[in-house]
Amino acid sequence: MHIVSPQPSSTQPDRMAALACLPVFFTLTGQRAVVAGGSEPARWKAELLAAAGAIVDVICPRAECSQDMLDLIVQSPRRSLTLIDRHWTAEDLTGAALAIADIEDEAEALAFCAAAKAAGVPYNVIDKPAFCQFQFGTIVNRSPVVVGISTNGAAPILGQAVRRRIETLLPQTLALWAGLARDLRDTVMEKLNAGPQRRAFWENLADRAFGDTAPAADDTVETMIRAASKAQPGRVTLVGAGPGDAELLTVKAIRALQSADVILFDDLVSPEVLELARREARRMLVGKRAARESCKQDDINAMMLSLARQGKHVVRLKSGDPMIFGRAGEEIEMLQANGIAVTVVPGVTAALALASRLGVSLTHRDHAQSVRFVTGHSRKGELPTTLNWQALADAATTSVYYMSRRTLPGIVASLKAQGMSGTTPAIIAGNIGRQDEQIWRGTVDEAVSAVLDFPLSAPTIFAVGDALGLAQSIQKSGASPRPLRDLEVLAQPQTAPVEWFEPNKDCNSASSRIAG
Repeated sequence: MHIVSPQPSSTQPDRMAALACLPVFFTLTGQRAVVAGGSEPARWKAELLAAAGAIVDVICPRAECSQDMLDLIVQSPRRSLTLIDRHWTAEDLTGAALAIADIEDEAEALAFCAAAKAAGVPYNVIDKPAFCQFQFGTIVNRSPVVVGISTNGAAPILGQAVRRRIETLLPQTLALWAGLARDLRDTVMEKLNAGPQRRAFWENLADRAFGDTAPAADDTVETMIRAASKAQPGRVTLVGAGPGDAELLTVKAIRALQSADVILFDDLVSPEVLELARREARRMLVGKRAARESCKQDDINAMMLSLARQGKHVVRLKSGDPMIFGRAGEEIEMLQANGIAVTVVPGVTAALALASRLGVSLTHRDHAQSVRFVTGHSRKGELPTTLNWQALADAATTSVYYMSRRTLPGIVASLKAQGMSGTTPAIIAGNIGRQDEQIWRGTVDEAVSAVLDFPLSAPTIFAVGDALGLAQSIQKSGASPRPLRDLEVLAQPQTAPVEWFEPNKDCNSASSRIAG
């Protein structure tokens, strides 16, 4: 069979997809805003406007105001909210920066909109999208960093779910760093030339802002400029991408992807994971896959070293967990020997994803007292000769054999030769956690023929042990374990170009194309 290797691609990213609405940010400091109505929803809008620095006129008869609104007005700092004790008029909107109203009657709402249009004031009638020129989104507040989230009124609860996700990614100390950046901006613009110098300064500040520590007293513009002006050493982060589901990534993994200059990723890493990476990061496929030509490990090592020496942050994105059958030990040893800083971010390994997918404990105390992760693939592509088959044949130990698509018949033969029963529960899983996953349940005897239905190129694991009998029980009972994928959406995916390199030919020289 002739294998056609992927060629380098210069495909440009798609233009921006259609927007349901345009996200904009109003500067309201010292500006007058009008809120017509004294209800609880109106109170929240008034508080939001005041927090943004607006001088807010709340126009509503006192008798119709909620107690919460009255309390807010009395307690507002610097008297930024004022109650005008009457119904609104068209003249009230003249000169306002924004106009908000909580109006039930449709005719009155139409009149309010007409008055706002006549005064040239953007308007919003609460909970009436047809009467709004703009919408209020869900907010993540790390002011002066403010994140607004909109579903264009279609799904407010989904917007709240997105906010919760973003809250976990942004440390509380980010507000302090953003404030420092604001205070230093003019000095930086004056003292540093546009281009690499300024970029190095702001990247250094941004890296520290995501370190969960507040700025120190000695973080002056002079000390930070000195730090940024020094030659920045490159570094490598080995990141576990998990089995494929982007929602199983750790927060630390996402932060690494968001700060990467170059991402060297395995063939098994899903597009959903790559979509969470920094938009400007170069993506380079260097994966190894059964039955396909692949980049040699020595070439990948050389590429990581070359890129790191150029001062870049290289993320080596590995399927599953980097420290389990991912050759991370060889890469760490090489990088450390060459003086390159390297850190590791763990990921969900395939065996644990399988257990979660089936809702079965690998160490159920009634059936298994230990668990083993075993390689089914040596350097020569065969079963390792050093495996202790006598110990592995213990059905009270759950054993999971990685990279076992080709070697499964040999595994079964070795286990049975040491006395394992052919009726021992077994599971074969390919592409676990992905849309095209395959899961087979049966016995050790049946596994040899069952594995033929799995593609040679699919990442395949073979699990054996008494505890796995519970997976068959769940299937027979009709129970449905919770799927790995969650319905909450982090963000609209954005495609980014991926560079493809002809294995072995281009891997060795690709890093030179990223210099500069």
